[in-house]
Amino acid sequence: MLPVCNSNSFLCSRIISQLFIRNGLKCWTGGIQYPGFVYYPRHPDKHEDPPYEPTKLLMIQRVKPFKGNAYWLKRILKELKLDGKRSDIAIVKNIPENNARLYKIKHLIKITPIKTPKGISDDCTMGYLREDGVYLSGKTLAANDDRLRITEDFQTDPARLDADTLIKQSRDKWNNPW
Repeated sequence: MLPVCNSNSFLCSRIISQLFIRNGLKCWTGGIQYPGFVYYPRHPDKHEDPPYEPTKLLMIQRVKPFKGNAYWLKRILKELKLDGKRSDIAIVKNIPENNARLYKIKHLIKITPIKTPKGISDDCTMGYLREDGVYLSGKTLAANDDRLRITEDFQTDPARLDADTLIKQSRDKWNNPW
C-alpha cells in the first residue's frame, strides 16, 4: 500500500519514483492523444502534424505466418480473411474501428493505402488494383461485346480442335507413324 504523503514533498516523489522503478512500470508525460492511442513525440514542443489527406481504403496483406500466433490475433486475421495464402489481400475501410484492429496485428501485416489518381467514377464496375496500391478504373477496362461474341463462337465451334484432342492425336501419330 502506498504511504499517504504530500505530493510536493521530496520524500513522496522519491517513493513514487522507486515504486515505478521497482515494479518495472514506466510513467511518461507529454503524450498527444489520438483516437485509439497516445503518441509520444521525440521533441514535444517542436512536434507538428504534417498536412495529410487520409485515403478511404487500405489494402492489407499478411507477411508473417498464420501458425504460431495467439488465438486473438488469429481471430482478427480470420475476420479479415487473411488466414489463407500470404499473397491474399483484404480491402478495408480506413475507420477508427478497423485501425484499432490493424494496430493489434501490425507486426503480421503490410498496410498499403489505396490511391485513386483519376478518382472513383460513378459507374465503377471495372477496375484494377496494382500491387503498389494504385486503383485504376475506367471505361477502357470494360468488356467489348463483339470480342466476347467472337471468342464464344470460336470456343464452341465443332470444327475446332481443343488442346486435349491435339495432344492425343499427336501422341498417336508419334507412337504409330505408319
